[in-house]
Amino acid sequence: MTNAFRAFSERTSGWVGSPAFFAANLALVAIWLASGPVFHWGDTWQLVMTTGLTVTTQLLVILLQNTQNRDGRAVHLKLDELLRAVREARTEVAGAEDMAEEQVERAISEIKGDA
Repeated sequence: MTNAFRAFSERTSGWVGSPAFFAANLALVAIWLASGPVFHWGDTWQLVMTTGLTVTTQLLVILLQNTQNRDGRAVHLKLDELLRAVREARTEVAGAEDMAEEQVERAISEIKGDA
């Protein structure tokens, strides 16, 4: 199940970020707007669109967050490997994602030589 979900979320996030998906959504909104007069701009007409958008948004957020989390872990793994491979690398900022914002800013200044 986990591998199937991973593969599905990768394919979906790739498709959702495409110009074709954007165009399809623009077309859907245009069709919905054009159908307004047919349904007399009624509550049901509005409810169909808002419900569809809410459900779609929730599912896409879950899928995209899954993909982003996995990509973030992969980047950290790759950076950790690079830090282990380069003896001169400064490793004190390796856990920057767990630092307070002030600590991160201070470390950036030190690296740039502004300190």
